[in-house]
Amino acid sequence: MAGSILSGKRILIVDDEPDVLETLKDVISDSVPDCIVETASTYEHAIQMLSGWTYDLVVLDIMGVNGFDLLQRAVDRKLPVAMLTAHALNPEALKKSFEMGARAYLPKEMMAEIVPFLEDVLKYEYLPGWRRLLEKLEGFFTRKFEPGWEKRAGMDWKEWDKG
Repeated sequence: MAGSILSGKRILIVDDEPDVLETLKDVISDSVPDCIVETASTYEHAIQMLSGWTYDLVVLDIMGVNGFDLLQRAVDRKLPVAMLTAHALNPEALKKSFEMGARAYLPKEMMAEIVPFLEDVLKYEYLPGWRRLLEKLEGFFTRKFEPGWEKRAGMDWKEWDKG
């Protein structure tokens, strides 16, 4: 991918499923060969890596690796974070990710398309990035969470500019 904002960046991906780590590493490396992708499969290893290195972007699974605790640690270090989940795919986890400072909340079903989402995390400021993500995934989230989920969850992103 010519001119990707991910070029030359160092990304940490944390997930307890080895096949997810391998898939994400392959997808990112195939699209952006000069992106450095490091992985951790346990909470403890992720803590070591977050403590010992600086990353341009962190991708965290929510379940299996204490993703919300890792999110807090990464945000405290001012690292941009994208949450990735299959089992915690619900409006409450999405809202919690948003409120804790994550820059994106991505379903594992979209792993093959992760590069443009990660590029957006680095391209856009916090609220504009969330708006772009929610616009892109509006149909997906509506199918998964049911129509009106945004209002029920207190994440009515279409009203953000109006307030």
